[in-house]
Amino acid sequence: MPYTRFAPLLAGTAVAALSLSGCAGTGGGRELPPAAFVSMQEGPGEEYVIGPLDELTIHVWRNPELGAQAIQVRPDGRITIPLVSDMPAVGKTPTMLEQDIRLQLSQFIQEPIVSVIVNKFAGTFSQQVRIIGATEKPASIPFRANMTVLDAMIAVGGLSEFAAGNRAKLIRFDKRVGRQAEYALRLGDLLKKGESSANVMLMPGDVIIIPESMF
Repeated sequence: MPYTRFAPLLAGTAVAALSLSGCAGTGGGRELPPAAFVSMQEGPGEEYVIGPLDELTIHVWRNPELGAQAIQVRPDGRITIPLVSDMPAVGKTPTMLEQDIRLQLSQFIQEPIVSVIVNKFAGTFSQQVRIIGATEKPASIPFRANMTVLDAMIAVGGLSEFAAGNRAKLIRFDKRVGRQAEYALRLGDLLKKGESSANVMLMPGDVIIIPESMF
C-alpha cells in the first residue's frame, strides 16, 4: 500500500542523514539482488544474540519449578533463575545459554534438559538495523531472520512526504574487504509502485539512509 501524507522530518534529522551518507564508505551505489521472498517469521533466527532487556522463557524438562516465564535480561546482562544466580546472558545465542544453564543445573539434578525461548527482543547493537533520514519515525529495530527492506520500512512507517526514496542508500560492513560498502535502494519504487524487485534482504548492522528531495 502506498505511503502518503507523512509529516516532514525535523531538519536536524535530515542533516544527520546526509552527513552519514557522505562518509558511508565505498561501493559506488551498487544494487543488491532482490529478496526471493518476504519473511513471515516473527522471532529471531537461530543465530540471534541475546541483548539487554530481552525477555526469555526458560524450560527445564520434568523440573518446571527450576525454569522461568517471561524473565527479563537485566541491564547488567545477567539473569537469575532457581539454582542459577547471576548467569551472564548478553552476547550468547539461546543455544549457548541453554548449555551454560544445563552445566550449572547438572550440579543439582541429573542430565537436565533446558530450552531457552526469546519472547521479546531488543538485540545487541550489532544485531540491529538502523533507518534514518526522511522516514516517518527513524529508529533502530532488532534484526530478524529473513528480514527485508520492506519489513524495515513497515516498522518505521514508510517514507516521509518529501523523501527521495529512490536515492536511498544501504550501508553495510563488508567483512571481505574490512570496510563499509554502499548500495543503492529504490524505496520509492518498492513502496509507491509495489515493485518487488526493489525489495532486498537485510543483514545485522545494516544502516538505511533516506535523503530528502532537493525541492
